[in-house]
Amino acid sequence: MSNYNNIRREVLESSRWLAEHGYLGQLSSGGNISARMPGEKIVAITPSGKPYFSLNAEDICVIDFDLNAIEGSLAPSIEAAMHVGIYRQRSDVNAVIHTHQPFASTLAIINKPIPALFDEIAVEVGHAVDIIPYAFSGSPELVSNVAGKLANACHCYLIQNHGALSLGTDMKRAMRNSELLENVARIYCQALATGAAIDQLPPSAIDYFADMRKSRFV
Repeated sequence: MSNYNNIRREVLESSRWLAEHGYLGQLSSGGNISARMPGEKIVAITPSGKPYFSLNAEDICVIDFDLNAIEGSLAPSIEAAMHVGIYRQRSDVNAVIHTHQPFASTLAIINKPIPALFDEIAVEVGHAVDIIPYAFSGSPELVSNVAGKLANACHCYLIQNHGALSLGTDMKRAMRNSELLENVARIYCQALATGAAIDQLPPSAIDYFADMRKSRFV
């Protein structure tokens, strides 16, 4: 029996839920998901270009931090280096979800970061959802661009002209963050459409929630 059965099943089940609920493609792949093996430099990640409902747990790729295959006969996601780069830089992250979810992707194509708007978002996601500059999918430039934003310790980002990135201390939190991101992105899009001024959380609240996050995630 493989030592990676549980983590592969977790990645598969999460992928299917996200696809079913419109965060990923159903007939196409439209994103990628990974989880880090606790305490190891090993990652389970979705394969490249395969619809999620056509996969079984054995199709989920297991790779090391040097992108060497450990288990799985399919090619790992083209974004595998991006996922590994996140795990290398952020020891607090054990799950990474990259989606093309609609409202977050809308803000990604108008290059509009999301400021601190709600208490829950500030606590779970961080003080802002920053824009990661565009680069080709799977390119070293994109890996570098993502790495350049991770020091803010937030859990969600928008990739310019590409989609969304949600991180978590585990897969459950990463999925929750992806859902929170889509909710706030939808509300922000609707608020922007009114043309009215957008009220952000006051600096004192942002500082308060930043301290709360340090005790929870660091």
